[in-house]
Amino acid sequence: MSESVVIVGNGMAGSRLAGELHARGGDRKVTVLGAEPHRAYNRIMLSTLLAGKVGEPDVELAEAAGQGVDLRTGVTVTAVDRAAGTVHTDDGDRIAYDHLVLATGSQAVVPPLPGLDGPGLPARVVPFRTLDDCRRILAVAGGARSALVLGGGLLGLEAARGLAARGLDAGVVHPVPYLMERQLDPAGAAVLAGTLAGLGVTTHLAVSATGVVADADGVRLDLADGRSLTADLLVLSCGVRPDTALARAAGLAVERGVLVDDRLRTSDPRISAIGDCAQHDGNLTGLVAPAWAQARVVAQVLTGEDPQARYRPRPAVTRLKAAGIDLAAMGDPGDGGTGEELTFADPSRGTYARLRIHDERLTAAILLGDNPAVGTVIQLFDRGQPVPADRRSLLLGRAFGAAAAAPAATPALMPDAATVCQCNDVSKGALVSCWRARARTVDAVVDATRAGTGCGGCRDAVAGIVGWLSEVDSAEVAS
Repeated sequence: MSESVVIVGNGMAGSRLAGELHARGGDRKVTVLGAEPHRAYNRIMLSTLLAGKVGEPDVELAEAAGQGVDLRTGVTVTAVDRAAGTVHTDDGDRIAYDHLVLATGSQAVVPPLPGLDGPGLPARVVPFRTLDDCRRILAVAGGARSALVLGGGLLGLEAARGLAARGLDAGVVHPVPYLMERQLDPAGAAVLAGTLAGLGVTTHLAVSATGVVADADGVRLDLADGRSLTADLLVLSCGVRPDTALARAAGLAVERGVLVDDRLRTSDPRISAIGDCAQHDGNLTGLVAPAWAQARVVAQVLTGEDPQARYRPRPAVTRLKAAGIDLAAMGDPGDGGTGEELTFADPSRGTYARLRIHDERLTAAILLGDNPAVGTVIQLFDRGQPVPADRRSLLLGRAFGAAAAAPAATPALMPDAATVCQCNDVSKGALVSCWRARARTVDAVVDATRAGTGCGGCRDAVAGIVGWLSEVDSAEVAS
């Protein structure tokens, strides 16, 4: 009798798990239940969609399809009966499982402000989380001249930059004295604010919103300092909250997220949780790379490919790569720690760099602006490798002496172990192997390795490596 695996959630984590299970074959039935009516899509690319740089087909993810996979969209799971081993859906169905995986994601936080505390949000007030949210924002933005974004974190800034790219007068309201406080320090955030101003985004910092008044003509956002800002559209980007309601109602152990062990098992060994809703070792993750790594571990365990597989989180790297902005941040910028601190700032050019080094290893870094060393810095941080003796090559992106670790000027000088795609953990060596296996175009390499299908930030690097491979013969590559 075949095993039945039910996945609740067809987002980036759930759809990836279905693909991982399908790719491994075996006699099992996989049922994916997605509350959203759409195909699975890349949530990270929604800001690019908002900016008008891509269309909706470009953000769709490849889904597992064919024998053994039953995908149902627009279906909400209302309850889990652990004793019977079934899930109940809003269309009255009951689906049995041998193993259940919760990939319920997270929901946008709507602040408890006057004007937003009713049963539904006003038409001109939209959270920025889902594809439907993006569609609503674009519908209002089509006839708008101005927009406000409440929240100066990563997604809020991406939304503001996307709307500014469409010609709207965009403003960001943030209660903290500086932007992206989880990833940046005050000095770096000040340079970022200047860059945003040059791109048409005004920032209002260290001030809280006290109320919202919205009608058919526009939105007024009242602030704690007595000011009121008006716009045609208000976008909410006030953080997310793991969607744990289903797990909690089923009696699973829940804190901020659904508690899971190293195999991603919940307090019920027949149920796993992955992605935004899962809390592993006290930590939540809102990034795609950990979610996809978790999906791989669950697939390895469930299929028996590697029953000893365990999830080991890797250091997180945050990228903000909107038009006109290039930012990479890693480590905790607020932890003074011990060791060396190196900084460089050129606000007029929108450039800021800060490195923290302890025992010859990078423990934190912020790189804002055009810095050719960003790939090298990410590699050193991700792998815990020793930094070069001359730190200036990392700080300024230029080589100073023979010992400097400047980024490779050509893929030929890049080590095979270098990670090109952080989201999918694809190395240069994997891309070369794929090319040798006759994948001779960028699209073919992407399809085979998944490189570039996460945040998209490595797509140019993938294209560069494929271009280099097309210019040299196999003997030269092998050497």
